[in-house]
Amino acid sequence: MKRFLIIFSMVLFLACNGQSEANPEETRDPLKWPFSQTSIWNMPIGSGAKYVHAHIEKAMAAGMTIDEDYIVMMPDAPLMDIAQNFAGWSRNKSRCTVEGKVLFSAPIPQSWIVSPETWDGATPNAGMAVLMPDRKTIKQTQPFAHCTEGQPATSQYVFENQDIYGDGMYGAHGGSGLSAIGGALRLGELTPTSGPIRHALKVNIYGKKNIYYDAETKGFRWPAIRADGYASANYYTERKLETVKACRMGALLALPARMNLDSLGFETKPARILAEAFQNYGAYLVDDTAWDVYAIVTEWSPDGRFDDAFKRNWGFSMKTNSKNTAWARDMDRIFLNLHVIDNNTATTIGGGGKTRVPLAPPFKK
Repeated sequence: MKRFLIIFSMVLFLACNGQSEANPEETRDPLKWPFSQTSIWNMPIGSGAKYVHAHIEKAMAAGMTIDEDYIVMMPDAPLMDIAQNFAGWSRNKSRCTVEGKVLFSAPIPQSWIVSPETWDGATPNAGMAVLMPDRKTIKQTQPFAHCTEGQPATSQYVFENQDIYGDGMYGAHGGSGLSAIGGALRLGELTPTSGPIRHALKVNIYGKKNIYYDAETKGFRWPAIRADGYASANYYTERKLETVKACRMGALLALPARMNLDSLGFETKPARILAEAFQNYGAYLVDDTAWDVYAIVTEWSPDGRFDDAFKRNWGFSMKTNSKNTAWARDMDRIFLNLHVIDNNTATTIGGGGKTRVPLAPPFKK
């Protein structure tokens, strides 16, 4: 009887809040699908969402890029020291050198090499989320490097701990203060057989053209807790299209509910799958690309890189320099149609109302 009353109470709560129930027979693995049902990373967009066109300007420097979140969910691995390094994002300094105290130790395989020879780009964002041995605490740091097997890793900034079963909002995306695991495309997703993506995404766009700043808003909005330190002198300084005050760091960007996705004429299957996720869950703006491109945030872990799996599954990379490819044209179709959910708040995540799709299932026991 007690169990029945608990289940009935949960159903009543969800119904009163306009949320679709999860499948009661389905469960999820927190290591692959973390955080609470009502976390920003798991809440679908609701029927009450108010859409404001972001009018993102067409990226011209490349067809598409990614931003890799370093995700280590191996709580039984041997502990590795992570020591201070102060190179940051300077191209004239090395992230590989230990320059200070040990920040913390975490379970990370020594065989996993994150170095200039293996990472993507010259000075990647390099935010890392690692699950600690208690299987509950997620520690985050940035910019992470591990250049030599058998030696300590390095990093500079450490962020507040998050609970893998909690809301998990914050972490090592320095431009917004948001999580370095929530919202990332994980290994096993976006394959020909994996079905729809069932969580919010994360994106970066070019701040000079697309991220609004003024003295009142400081260039960010909930759930972001900051904008880039250079925002006042950088954001919107090359803007050509109309001003969209709603499009600030932390914005939830989505394809409108009224939009018929097939009318966009997608040329690739993975883009069509992504478009559905952008419509059902949206994507949080978490960082500035700092050049005229779009980026989607993906996983890199000791188990592999999302983009490598994507190439095996679809025959091409998520990254392309050319604008004249089917994938690049599809990315324009998505990004140029994105709207801001302008009433995305702590009390109306996704805009409130009945969710477009059911909530995430409970965790497996």
